[in-house]
Amino acid sequence: EVQLVESGGALVQAGGTLRLSCAASGFSFDDYTLAWYRQAPGNERELVATISSSGGTDYVESVKGRFTISRDNARSTVYMQMNSLEPADTARYYCHVEDYRLPYWGRGTQVTVSS
Repeated sequence: EVQLVESGGALVQAGGTLRLSCAASGFSFDDYTLAWYRQAPGNERELVATISSSGGTDYVESVKGRFTISRDNARSTVYMQMNSLEPADTARYYCHVEDYRLPYWGRGTQVTVSS
């Protein structure tokens, strides 16, 4: 059974930092591109960052230079370091396997940034 369990969200002030984690199980973690998405109330789910099986990364323009996605294959965990947080980053954050054959989502973790 595929499981994705996100953690690390919190209420922080603007300019603060957080590190999100996503523990994965039930599939061959090393072989897949992983991604972080976010969804704010009333908005569609947005792709924030991806990391390929070889470690290549990509980011939505609004977080470039502030967020860093990484992975630890030995722990089957994907991370996102979030610096210089802004109120616009407030959302529920989800990790996801970027493969149509694994259409699973975790429950997400809430990030709230106060101004």
